[in-house]
Amino acid sequence: MSYQARKGDSDLSSRPLMNEQSEQAPNFHTDSGLGIDSVYTPEDVNGPDYGDKVGEPGEFPFTRGVYPSMYRGRLWTMRQYAGYATPQESNLRYRYLLDHGQTGLSVAFDLPTQTGYDSDHLLSKGEVGKVGVPIDTLDDMEALFSGIPLDKVSTSMTINATGPILLALYEAVARKQGVASEDIRGTTQNDILKEYFARGTYIFPPRPSMRLVTDVFAYCAERLPNWNTISISGYHMREAGANAVQELAFTFADAIAYVEAAVAVGLKVDDFCPRLSFFFVAQNDLFEEAAKFRAARRMWATIMRDRFGAKDPRSMMLRFHTQTAGAALTAQQPDINIVRTTLQALAAVLGGTQSLHVNSRDEALALPTEASARLSLRTQQILAHESGVADTVDPLAGSYYVESLTDRLEQEAWDYLKRIDDMGGAIAAIEEGFQAQEINDAAYQYQREIEAEERIVVGVNRFQTDEPPLEGIMRIDPDQAKLQVERLTKVKAGRDNGVTEASLKRLGEVARGNENTMPALLECVEAYASLGEICDLLRGVFGEQAEMGDL
Repeated sequence: MSYQARKGDSDLSSRPLMNEQSEQAPNFHTDSGLGIDSVYTPEDVNGPDYGDKVGEPGEFPFTRGVYPSMYRGRLWTMRQYAGYATPQESNLRYRYLLDHGQTGLSVAFDLPTQTGYDSDHLLSKGEVGKVGVPIDTLDDMEALFSGIPLDKVSTSMTINATGPILLALYEAVARKQGVASEDIRGTTQNDILKEYFARGTYIFPPRPSMRLVTDVFAYCAERLPNWNTISISGYHMREAGANAVQELAFTFADAIAYVEAAVAVGLKVDDFCPRLSFFFVAQNDLFEEAAKFRAARRMWATIMRDRFGAKDPRSMMLRFHTQTAGAALTAQQPDINIVRTTLQALAAVLGGTQSLHVNSRDEALALPTEASARLSLRTQQILAHESGVADTVDPLAGSYYVESLTDRLEQEAWDYLKRIDDMGGAIAAIEEGFQAQEINDAAYQYQREIEAEERIVVGVNRFQTDEPPLEGIMRIDPDQAKLQVERLTKVKAGRDNGVTEASLKRLGEVARGNENTMPALLECVEAYASLGEICDLLRGVFGEQAEMGDL
């Protein structure tokens, strides 16, 4: 029976709909505020370019996925983000997760490591090992990956301002293991621009920071061909309050800035763009999130082909990691976070992610326990092996609603990108405070809807219960920080300080000139220079970005 015939069916058409019954009916819209019709039809998607926009999996514009067979050929990489206390403790967690079926590592670093301070620095007090693993020297990096062969596992490192240093440390560990640089696989986030308006772990001003980013591009193109040089991140924008449209637009504005910067220093698009990757969130709105990922692939393919003239299809493929939404976790009734993260993970898989982290039920309260982390990994494994969602490519393709939503998200994001282009690009917009203000406005609107109960958060503003605090949450032993400082002191006392000082002097010369900084950074870390020593030297050359107002 045709759609038109169904609409005329007397048994159906005679029934009053909710929005016909009351002026107080809900206003249906996505998490990003896009209105939702009660029903979608072929007329919502069947434009003259419908077939070209959707395409085939593995072909431009990659709406349906970057590979022809997607998960039938290979499942997504299952990564559980982890790191805490000390490198030794974190190593135990990594090996535990690998033993339980995790297929890739994802390293969380503590705040001192992210902002370029050693564990014995005054500003590090109270933060060592709290939200990630502390890494001061090559000795720590060796302990972190002890017993883990780096030619057999890929590693994602969420690190930005100090990303080039951590990459040098990772390569140095591989060399000590006898693993060739061309055989290591993984990703450094290395996405500094979003730090200035969504996260805050920047060190240097934007422009010298961009030099470090493009140095990594050039270095890896020559020496580490299987390393993803950047993970351009919309995740942290969304966690700061952005909506799905802003996540797309601001992420691609940053990506355009990185490509432009690399081209400006002489790199060829098809030499470095195949190793660019992305990092998105999966929030609660199942269909909007799946549509967002489909729109993202189509947008990036178009940007690379039309704006940058890419010829290699790999330059146009948007490959991305997804993490479920930390901001969606609630301290109230933490067990129901399992339901939230399962839906979010499902959205990521339906959207065609290449790797995935599922947050744990207790992460609104503390770092996840071993049991909680294992349960999150099991969530991924059930989706992969029991749900059937990985059995066919892009199973939502052809849904009138999803295809319409994909188009609308894309168009809204293009409109935002034009505004940023008109300002002079991502860096100019950052300097004007544009992205920060837009995210603040979206976050305010979201919170206002929760407080007005226009947006229901189960257990928070509706369906509350009284229950005792969750028992057995993870606590970091403060003595672990003392052990980390003692380890650093021992390394500094035992190294050849003449060699270390010579390597730092060489880095200073390179930083003041135009050479690629990565070989000098590798020399420094192999001489056991500490991360803090390296960053202090670079602060002296590049300056330090103290506050956003100083942009």
